[in-house]
Amino acid sequence: MADATNKIVADLRVKFGKGAARKLRVLGKIPAVMYGHGTTPVHVALPAHQIGLLLRRANAVLELDIDGKSHLTLVKDVQKDPFLQIIEHLDLIVIRKGEKVQVEVSVHLNGESAPGTIADLDTKTLLLEVEATSIPQNLPVSIEGLEDGDQIRAKDVVLPTGATLISDEDAVVAFVHLPAEEEEEEEEEAEAAEGDAEAAPAE
Repeated sequence: MADATNKIVADLRVKFGKGAARKLRVLGKIPAVMYGHGTTPVHVALPAHQIGLLLRRANAVLELDIDGKSHLTLVKDVQKDPFLQIIEHLDLIVIRKGEKVQVEVSVHLNGESAPGTIADLDTKTLLLEVEATSIPQNLPVSIEGLEDGDQIRAKDVVLPTGATLISDEDAVVAFVHLPAEEEEEEEEEAEAAEGDAEAAPAE
């Protein structure tokens, strides 16, 4: 369930359109719409500063207090001004305790691969089915000690209890390799060795 810091007092909106939205933003509010589970969409205004802080977390769950009644919601879409990056509108989905949802969760690499190697993050997010009230902030993946050529696939990532992987299980999440110059040198050495072997007279 949303913790105390995710509880927000929301005001019902009765005026719509760009003009009304602009007036809301001047007052430090963000227009939003809440929908889902067959309910009629509810238009609300949320405190901009508090929302800005909460949206630093991906897949934020918000508990809205509307006229004294609590509504648990998941942030589905955030619309921002393309130039100012100011939040202009939110889409919120109504969720219930125990309900599972599909969400993209970011992958976070931990540790260091073998000396002289580089670890590339090939898949930045994985699609999971997880309880709406237990969405992880990220998925930690250890690359500690991995060597050139080692790969971590989606199926190798440890998921939170109760979560199910929806993404392709064979998708490469992380790949460890040598820097480009060293890789080129190794390829040249291998080609030279093959050439020497072909040129060597048969006994």
